Amino acid sequence: MNDSLWPTGVQSAVALAFDVDGPTGGAMLDGSIWRNPSFFTLGAYGPWRAVGYLLDLLDDHRIPATFFVPTWVLETWPAQIKAIVDRGHEIGYHGHQHEAFWQLTRERQQQVMAQSLALFQRHLGLAPAGFRTPSGDWGGDTIEVLLDAGVTWSSSMRGDDRPYVIDHAASGRRLVEIPGKWELDDYASLAYQRAPDYPAGLDRIASYDTTFDNWRREFDGSHRDGLCLTTLFHPKVSGKPGRILLLERLFAHMRAQEGVWFARCGEVAQWWRERHLSAEGTA
Repeated sequence: MNDSLWPTGVQSAVALAFDVDGPTGGAMLDGSIWRNPSFFTLGAYGPWRAVGYLLDLLDDHRIPATFFVPTWVLETWPAQIKAIVDRGHEIGYHGHQHEAFWQLTRERQQQVMAQSLALFQRHLGLAPAGFRTPSGDWGGDTIEVLLDAGVTWSSSMRGDDRPYVIDHAASGRRLVEIPGKWELDDYASLAYQRAPDYPAGLDRIASYDTTFDNWRREFDGSHRDGLCLTTLFHPKVSGKPGRILLLERLFAHMRAQEGVWFARCGEVAQWWRERHLSAEGTA
């Protein structure tokens, strides 16, 4: 345990995060999803149905969370996304149609960020401070695009099990990064779609007991060592009735431990900036 990382009395941090992708992504970007209603409805289940289940579960366990939302999803299901904010959770950028930023020009990245900001302001009256990259990677100019858009933290990379900073050397500006890990991505165990076979190569759904055991062990290790754990959960994957029971077991296990700080990603980033970057004199 490293007592210096967190507020007094806190042993480790948990920043639960959900990506409300809905049916956005590659199939929407190339238009093929409009010829495949089963794939569309597989994604639509997330905002249409599963978000409500998750909000009730988070209420039951008094756990705040961060939801990364492509703004196409916000435009299509505004009431469901507004409910996330109304119930005290945080919203972060996640593209408009889940664009792969590392494949976009600087100008196109800027357009996506500007479009997303306009839609968040129109529908929710807010400007997010956080970003999670769709597709898991950045282009070389993405950090500058994000900083220029007013983003102060991200949860996109994998470089540590504590928050850290990513520097933009040219301007001296910095982002706080709250890293995730594939071990806590529900796609790795639970996603399944027959045609198209997505994720490619997966032809089965893992045992729920094994999945719970994996997630619990990841939490136990993080908590023992005083680290920061965040998730890459997706409502359309883990927000279904049988899997809600899986999350319920995980949340109850976390709640049973002493010294866990349940916080939104933005709160963790703010703490890290104030506590650790201020100490360097560079915040």
